[in-house]
Amino acid sequence: MSKPIIRAEAGAFGAPAPVVSVSPVVLSAPGRGAELEVRVSAPVTGSGLPIIVFAHGYGSSSDGYLPLAHHWAARGFVVVQPTFLDSRTFGLGPDDPRTPSIWKLRIEDVTRVLDHLDVIEASVPGLTGRVDRSRVAAVGHSFGAQTVGMLLGARMRGPDGGLGDDLSDPRIKVGVLLCAGGRGGDALSPLAREHFPYLDQVYSEMTTPTLVVAGDRDASPLTILGPEWFTDAYTLSPGPKSLLTLFGAEHMLGGISGYLVTETTDENPARVAAVQRLTWAYLRTAFYPDDRAWPVACEELMTSPNPQGRVESK
Repeated sequence: MSKPIIRAEAGAFGAPAPVVSVSPVVLSAPGRGAELEVRVSAPVTGSGLPIIVFAHGYGSSSDGYLPLAHHWAARGFVVVQPTFLDSRTFGLGPDDPRTPSIWKLRIEDVTRVLDHLDVIEASVPGLTGRVDRSRVAAVGHSFGAQTVGMLLGARMRGPDGGLGDDLSDPRIKVGVLLCAGGRGGDALSPLAREHFPYLDQVYSEMTTPTLVVAGDRDASPLTILGPEWFTDAYTLSPGPKSLLTLFGAEHMLGGISGYLVTETTDENPARVAAVQRLTWAYLRTAFYPDDRAWPVACEELMTSPNPQGRVESK
């Protein structure tokens, strides 16, 4: 990961580049019941571009989360956004045979994306030869964070109490979990235990470097705990990890899922800007350790007269 690159921007916080976005890019998916459609966004300049695969929250699609996708792409990443089968665009009902395993089908979809990076690269005019496939990050929000967590090394607890299969993918070098559900077991509510058994998860095996982002006012009916449940992915996993706790943030972190979206209960453009800047900076320095984007962003956060949150690391 040390080969020379032509950076898409100058310095830690240079001017953003114009972005091109192509959708849908269709990937063959035998046995899925539908082809896998993804959106690909990339800067029009630069080479040696690292990749972010983004996993949307329940019900969304590749058309969601553009405040994040565009920000990352304008600053030197190729962003790939699959539309998972739980998207409202499919309308799968509870009686669909795929519904009980929808969590695992999501993981398979991300794996399918990584298996078809050649198709994805060729889908954007002028992108061929400009992508660094050795630098792959995965980012997810809510249900998407559960998907990404499993790919980073989190495990489900089986009926016998033992750990389930290891579904991690070594091609993913770093991750960001936005509002990831916490530990399972006695932390789950009766609702979660009955309807969402895949949330009986364990983070002790999640060794991939990861930034965990949580809101200190994020309450969920899936746990008997409070907002601290969303920090378990940090506190219960081995390092290296960082935790960004956003002050006053609820589950949509100020509106990351889209512009003018109705599901945002804590609309706050400054909070969204903080998520944009700090997630990008974390990934930038994770891939290029000599780039000071992450320490600079953390210093700016801590010294702000009205800080949006706090960062800790281990």
